[in-house]
Parts: sequence; C-alpha cells; structure tokens
Amino acid sequence: MLFHMPVKLYFGPGEIQNLTRILSHDLEVKNPIIVTDKGIVASGLLEVVSRMLPGVRVYDTIEANPKSDTINAIAGKLRQIKPDLIIGLGGGSPLDAGKALALLATNPGQIEGFEGREKYINDPLPFLAIPTTCGTGSEVTWVSVITDVARKFKMSIKGPKMYPVVSIVDPDLIKTLPKSIIASTGLDALTHAVEAYLSKPATLITDINALKAVKLILGALEGAFTDIEKNHKDRENLMYGSTIAGFAFGNSDVTAVHCISESIGALYDVPHGVANSIFLPHVLGYNLPACVEKMADLARKTGFPASDDKGAAQLFITHIKELSKRLEIPVFKDLNIGRGQFETIADMSFSNNSNPSNPRLLDRKDYLKILENAFG
Repeated sequence: MLFHMPVKLYFGPGEIQNLTRILSHDLEVKNPIIVTDKGIVASGLLEVVSRMLPGVRVYDTIEANPKSDTINAIAGKLRQIKPDLIIGLGGGSPLDAGKALALLATNPGQIEGFEGREKYINDPLPFLAIPTTCGTGSEVTWVSVITDVARKFKMSIKGPKMYPVVSIVDPDLIKTLPKSIIASTGLDALTHAVEAYLSKPATLITDINALKAVKLILGALEGAFTDIEKNHKDRENLMYGSTIAGFAFGNSDVTAVHCISESIGALYDVPHGVANSIFLPHVLGYNLPACVEKMADLARKTGFPASDDKGAAQLFITHIKELSKRLEIPVFKDLNIGRGQFETIADMSFSNNSNPSNPRLLDRKDYLKILENAFG
C-alpha cells in the first residue's frame, strides 16, 4: 500500500498573505508567472495576488475545459521568457493548465505528446497552486486534464514530478463565489471523495481521507450555498473537505462518474463540476450491485443508517439526489445533448483510463444504460 503526498500545504483563512514570503524564502524564485482565467480577473482575485508580485506576467486565457491549443500557444511564450515558477490561480482549469505549462516549459513538443504517465524527459518547473473554488482537488494531485482539440478528448497527463511543490488553500478566497459555482464545485468535491472510497484501487489510507471528506462536505455544502460569506465555518470545512478528497482520489482513483463527465466536457464544453453533479447519483445507483457493502458502510458512517445494506446505500443515493435539487443543479436534459450522441459519449467513457477503477465492470452498453437512465 502506497500513499504519496509531497505537497507543502498552507491551509487556513488569510494564508494567501504568506505568498511573498513563500516565494522568496521557501522557493527562492525570481521570475514567476501566473496562469488564470477571465473569471478570476473579473472577480478581483487576480489583483489581490498580483499586487503582492509587482510586474508579474499573467496569462489569463485559460478556458473552462483547458484546451491543447491554448496550452501550446502559452508554452511557446514561456520557453522564451524562461520563468522559474508557474502559479496556478483559479479552479481546476487554471490549476491543470498550470501543471501542463510547467511540464512544457522544460520539455520540447506539444502537450498532446505527453498523454499518460511520466512521458516527460525533464522535470517540470515548480508549480504553486492557489485554488479559488471548493471542488478541484488539483492542488494536491499529480494529474493535469487537458482537452485534445483535434480528438475532442480529455487527456490525463500525470507523473510524480507534477505535484505542486506548494499549495495555498485559503477559504477566504471563495467568499464571493456565485451560488451556482458553490453548488457544482462542492458536489464535484463530494464526487471525488465518494469515488475514491468506492474505486478498486482504494486503500485504508485513502478510505480514511475520503470518509472524512464526505462528512465535511455533506455537513457544510448547504450552509455555504445559503451564505458563503457569513457562514465562515461551512466555507472552511468545504475547502478542507475538497482538499482531503484530493488526498484520497489522488492516491486511489475516480470512477465512471468522471469517465462520463470528462467525455461530455470534451465534446460539449460542459463545466466539469456540473457534469459530475448530474451523474453522481445515477452512477452510484448503477454500481450498487457490485459494491453494496462498501456503499452501505459509507452511508452509515456519514449519517444514513439502515438495518440492511441496500437500504442504507439507497438512503445515501437518495440524499444526494435531493441535495442536488436543493442546490439547483441542472438535470441531464438541460444540457441539450440529444440521444443521438449517446453512442459517442459511451465510447469515450469506456475508453477513459479510469474506467478499470470502477467497482462494477462496465462496457459501452453499460454506459449507454447510465446515460438513458439519467436522461429519463
């Protein structure tokens, strides 16, 4: 059993104020760059960070599902200016983009050539993660997910050198998140924790982290959704839950929820958290026959007791469905994806490299059934 977590983590309200000291004393860097998106610029969070780093270069063109073309274009510029640190500021997309750019800054070629595990020749640049949503987990994982534009496929690019060297997780940075983003990213974090617990590669250590994350997220999400600025304890617990969910799935894996959501995200640019939120209860229901005991164990330990295993698991799934409704999560039909596209989604889901980690053996026909159930 292996558990690997090399990230130096600064967690807590106000930790962002330590950024300058971390850069100068912990990392001793002189030429960092920031990778972010237009939403972070509009929110004012970029200004909060960049004024600590006078003159820092900023690349703010990262999309909701970062695209290979964008990554390759920025990488060409980085090879000319030769930064010594990449800072990712934002949700999962800027963080994943930052990891990919840290890799390309020291390695020739385009990002499409690095799909898979440890395809890099040279160590990536150091990467510092500053998450601004409560769902990514990318601040403590070794994976970057980038959409290959030509194939319309989400690539997983991974390796032990791709972990952030430092992550600053400051719950105060999510004070102004819109309710819709709190809902989708919070349920994204829940998906990470639940899938980590039920996945085939799960271990005793990942189970402990996943279980704690589920408890924290379920206990905090509605309070944060109601008023994230005033409900500071819920805000902190939500960020804490998201981060330790990253500990869990980064050392086990995700399952069929991500296989579907990554496929839909690549094909239709659906935000990752929204897709995960929609499909989590449907995949849990379909997987139930293969993992009823462990799902029941998760249910009972997180507050859903029942005398029989199937009953406990069903209570847990029903709670997630009802929670999604209260958080105003859309349903599958709201995405305007027709049944004619289901075959393509099923094929891509089956081909996802996390499919073997699903607790129930799934083929293309199974994915079609899940899509139909969700659509109906």
